[in-house]
Amino acid sequence: MPDDSQRIDDLNQTELVRFILDILHRSLLHYGLWFTEVRHQMGTARALGILKTAYERSMDIQMNRLSKVFGFELKDGLPQVLLDMDRGALNKLLEGFCTNWLANDGVWFQAVEFKDGMNDAKRCNDSVWGQFSPIEAWSIKRFLNLPERPGLMGLKKALDFRIYAQINTQSIIEESPGSLVFQMNECRVQSTRRRKGLADYPCKSAGLVEYAYFARSIDDRIETECIGCPPDPHSEEWYCAWRFTLKPA
Repeated sequence: MPDDSQRIDDLNQTELVRFILDILHRSLLHYGLWFTEVRHQMGTARALGILKTAYERSMDIQMNRLSKVFGFELKDGLPQVLLDMDRGALNKLLEGFCTNWLANDGVWFQAVEFKDGMNDAKRCNDSVWGQFSPIEAWSIKRFLNLPERPGLMGLKKALDFRIYAQINTQSIIEESPGSLVFQMNECRVQSTRRRKGLADYPCKSAGLVEYAYFARSIDDRIETECIGCPPDPHSEEWYCAWRFTLKPA
């Protein structure tokens, strides 16, 4: 670690790399804090509209600057090196990002749990899902260009584009013209616990927030019912299952 007398120019190669990554981490935190404060000051709906503008402008700035630093070309604002990448390698990149997201979620949970206990960790976790699910739904609707009220078929499509869907195994049953049943058949968190001989993690309190908020953010007419989620007993075929019903207009 650098001592108190060192300046940036005094850092060795390893220290400089660590410093650059620390700047990246600070930048991500600052970006998130901006959204958090705008949402607090102006409300979620207004903040999401502002986020769209900030995201598009920021991505353009970041990609242009990084392309100059690393010497890669851009095509329509996207790195040509990624556009030319083998599909298998791109899928591995996607899985890597999604798995790292899950790892970060676990790191935060355990950091709170080890410091202040399971109850505080679960309380924070449930609150985070209440904030993240609508944002992820907004992001997916924007990516897929879904209409304001895309109905159950819009929800079905959106569920396949969640981060979880890239690293877990899930299925969707069209139960009736007005309802869908979603099943999480393989969950990395629960499967890991099972391999270690541990009981299921009791995730129902988070799931009640996560799935209801996500579905409602896709289409505000959709109601969510928990069929089963740990600590509930559940089928061998799934860890949790949820029914989504479209209310009459």
